[in-house]
Amino acid sequence: MTLENISCQKSFGGWHKRYRHRSDVLGCDMVFAVYLPPQAEQGGKLPVLYWLSGLTCTDENFMQKAGAMRMAAELGLIIVAPDTSPRGAEVPGDPDGAWDFGLGAGFYVNATQEPWSRHYRMHDYVVQELPSLVEAHFPASDKRSLSGHSMGGHGALVCALRNPGRYRSVSAFSPISNPMDCPWGQKAFSRYLGEDRSKWREWDACALIAEAEEQLPLLVDQGDRDDFLANQLKPEALQQAAKQAGHPLTLRLQPGYDHSYFFISSFIDDHLRHHARALSA
Repeated sequence: MTLENISCQKSFGGWHKRYRHRSDVLGCDMVFAVYLPPQAEQGGKLPVLYWLSGLTCTDENFMQKAGAMRMAAELGLIIVAPDTSPRGAEVPGDPDGAWDFGLGAGFYVNATQEPWSRHYRMHDYVVQELPSLVEAHFPASDKRSLSGHSMGGHGALVCALRNPGRYRSVSAFSPISNPMDCPWGQKAFSRYLGEDRSKWREWDACALIAEAEEQLPLLVDQGDRDDFLANQLKPEALQQAAKQAGHPLTLRLQPGYDHSYFFISSFIDDHLRHHARALSA
């Protein structure tokens, strides 16, 4: 598969690069970003952290705002940040023009309902197609970890829980923990997956954790001044589900922090170290 390099900047001795490629899974052109730490030029393959961003974001938000490259360079971690949905004139968006569904809001599920099912297969893109591409074109090993924010935090948890053995670690910032029971999730799931709520359980971390075949330790950070905390994110539901399942969860409620990248950048080093420990084990 051909990669088109569309930008390249040096950072902390490594390189931040953006690429465009044709996605067979999504049926459109996609852009992703990769940070290659300085160790990438020394031979051998490096572990990879896949970062999944939230509603309205692209690959650029995390790479520009999270401040992750300094620690990634120190730890020898490749970071890959995909877009949050399929894009292009042929890809349908929200029929009402809203920001919380469609373009920029793929929710990391495989849609089953028309007209979404042709393009909105972000789960398969993130779990299968993108890693295959990364491992073929960069000095990337098959030691993979996942993290994300908000909708992307939901995506990270669900991708890890649905694919035992594929990832070494998982973490999340302010994840949509129980999308079956919040307005953002209900809107997305009813359109992407249909009205049969039994199908929604396959894409809800709180439901999946009860039947998880693998118990990767979960690290979750949540700001207590997050405007979306009570109505959309519901970390207490994840905490209760993990407790009932005996699944290891470290949930840190961070006082004074909101939903922004100011919050993410304050704690990203902890998450990178969490993943580096697992990836080097």
